Amino acid sequence: MSHNWGPHYIVPSEVMKKYSGNVLLREELDEELLGKELAEMGLTGPIVRITNPWYYRPKSASTWIKIGESRDKQDNFSVRWDTNGLANGQYEILGLMHVFVKKNGEETAIARENVVEITVEN
Repeated sequence: MSHNWGPHYIVPSEVMKKYSGNVLLREELDEELLGKELAEMGLTGPIVRITNPWYYRPKSASTWIKIGESRDKQDNFSVRWDTNGLANGQYEILGLMHVFVKKNGEETAIARENVVEITVEN
């Protein structure tokens, strides 16, 4: 059984429908649901680290371009994205959260993705 522990994209503002300039990308996770999923997978060791790389691409493109990466859970894995150099239009943002667990001296990683469609209007 899969538990939807995240990542869950945090919208910069409830009224923000279009992105322009410098935007702060953030995601959160539900630690309780993450723990349940890890237990069901037999990954009961301690969580060593969580990383969240961010990518973007024009909508319907096949290749992702990296924006940045964060390990800062306290700051919701935030990364600043400057859209000023992009053409106006539809884009997709990918947050690819990795959770690293150590069990019996070995490190194992699981990952979940979250893709959000946005409009860039500079």
